[in-house]
Amino acid sequence: MKDTMISSLLDDKVITRLKEIFGADRVMTGKTDMITYSYDASFETQLHPREPEVAVIALSTEEVSECVKLANDYQIPVYPRGAATGQTGGAVSTKGGIMIDLSKMNRIVEIDYKNMQAIIEPGVVQNDLNEALKPYGLRFPPDPGSANMCTIGGMVANNSSGLRAVKYGVTRHYVLGMEVVLPTGEVIVTGGAKSKALKSVSGYDLAHLLIGSEGTLGIMTRLRLKLLPLPVTRGIVLCSFEQLEQAGEAVNAVFSSGLQPSAIEIMDFNCTKAVKMMKPEIDLPLDCEAVLVFEVDGAKEEVTSQVNRLKKVVEPYTNFLRFSDEPDECEQLWQARKLVGASVGLLKPGGFRVYGGEDICVPISRLPETLRAIHNIAEKYGIVCGIYGHVGDGNMHTGPVINRNNELEMTNVQKMIDDIHELAIEMEGTTTAEHGVGLVRAKYMDLEHGAAMDVMRAIKKTLDPNNILNPGKMALPN
Repeated sequence: MKDTMISSLLDDKVITRLKEIFGADRVMTGKTDMITYSYDASFETQLHPREPEVAVIALSTEEVSECVKLANDYQIPVYPRGAATGQTGGAVSTKGGIMIDLSKMNRIVEIDYKNMQAIIEPGVVQNDLNEALKPYGLRFPPDPGSANMCTIGGMVANNSSGLRAVKYGVTRHYVLGMEVVLPTGEVIVTGGAKSKALKSVSGYDLAHLLIGSEGTLGIMTRLRLKLLPLPVTRGIVLCSFEQLEQAGEAVNAVFSSGLQPSAIEIMDFNCTKAVKMMKPEIDLPLDCEAVLVFEVDGAKEEVTSQVNRLKKVVEPYTNFLRFSDEPDECEQLWQARKLVGASVGLLKPGGFRVYGGEDICVPISRLPETLRAIHNIAEKYGIVCGIYGHVGDGNMHTGPVINRNNELEMTNVQKMIDDIHELAIEMEGTTTAEHGVGLVRAKYMDLEHGAAMDVMRAIKKTLDPNNILNPGKMALPN
């Protein structure tokens, strides 16, 4: 239900001012447009879409600033939005108000290859940036599965990671500074107003306060990103395991040996089955409970050495092992992993893949028992479920598959999602490692963070006393 006080403030005077700021063609109030902006990729918004009252398409920092000033004056909620590939309801309305679409702010402003950094607008798609960096032999390392769709502004807002976080870290490790519109409409630049340095310890680290704040503390309109060289060579080791627990034990053994793969990905038996259903030509072992894909990178000699060591470490646990450093074959193996999210729905005739409980992270030492526990939870509720993800840093994605017209499955899958989140905390982990909190994980925040939530709420109240920026998200005030 929309907040009637907020709705009453969004009158003709406000709409007229928005048209002055953005132009009439970039201010939308029609029902079809509002429905379009009422979803992201989450199960939550598919069940409960949330419409704003007006959507605007921003093209500049000045427009965003003027819009936020207007919203703050009238105490109208504002929701920043990029590609809406998020899975937590983080980019939808909770109280009507104004949706600011930043997806058209998508310029790569500068590639400063000599200083190993780039300046971009938030609507740049991750893969588009990396394609632009290739001629310079550089890359922006965070590599989410949605790289062909997600915007970097959304990645920064959620502190996203991806396939190679185990070696290269997450988004926050590559943000040097940003231009931000605060809840008052004031514009600041973090990391030094004119700086092009690759590091600084000057002043409070405001950028890292804003990274992962999910649009609740400010709206990022320009980003200064650190870049790394492209690796010379990559090698892939694919191995299968008769039991899930052996896969978890193999990951522990690899790290204990001193090896540092650039990626370690897991696919359980349901995921490999689904991939083969979608792409039968992909060569994957099926007589196992889990498959691990290890990637190592660096100079060719270094890759060869790491692969030989890795084989010796995992051989006691695996029943099948294959290696390749041929780019085409490596790409095919990665394609198998990248198809999982789209293919798991095939596991059940007429199946619908639910994005919920899909982002937990547990300590490496507790991987084996967590992998088994998730399958036990799925069996408890009679839900078909695949497990996959970035197991090298303990980050696992679960893919429950249900029939939407089956009321019992619709009820049970939500119970299953609750159990998976609670399992993560029980295992000394977290309910989200890269997708964010948004609406869907807000109810676990106090359980996970305790008294630290009081500090988070105090920061929110200080920077946004009128609570206009993305209200109701992250268990912050509504």
